[in-house]
Amino acid sequence: MLKTYAYLLIAVLFETFGSTCLQASQQFTRFWPTVGVFVGFGAAFWFFTLVLKVLPLGVTYALWSGIGIVLISASGFLIFGQRLDFPALLGIGLIVAGILIINLFSGVSAH
Repeated sequence: MLKTYAYLLIAVLFETFGSTCLQASQQFTRFWPTVGVFVGFGAAFWFFTLVLKVLPLGVTYALWSGIGIVLISASGFLIFGQRLDFPALLGIGLIVAGILIINLFSGVSAH
């Protein structure tokens, strides 16, 4: 099961990379960031399919999107200087709480 969660984390990291490149590509007008979009999302979906062999789709997607939101928000702040206000940070905190609840208390993720 640890390998499955490692694959999920790798998928999210590639998705974060792809999304960051999407912002940097300036609507696909910059070559290398555009290449990064395709590499990032291609690898992300590959690892996502490996996770789906073990975990149910709903749980996998909830974890993928929740972790991705946190990492992409951090990427936006650190790389592009995009700031979040208190309600946005509170919402992200609730997403993190949801991820923790799924992993700590739900039997669904132990597929």
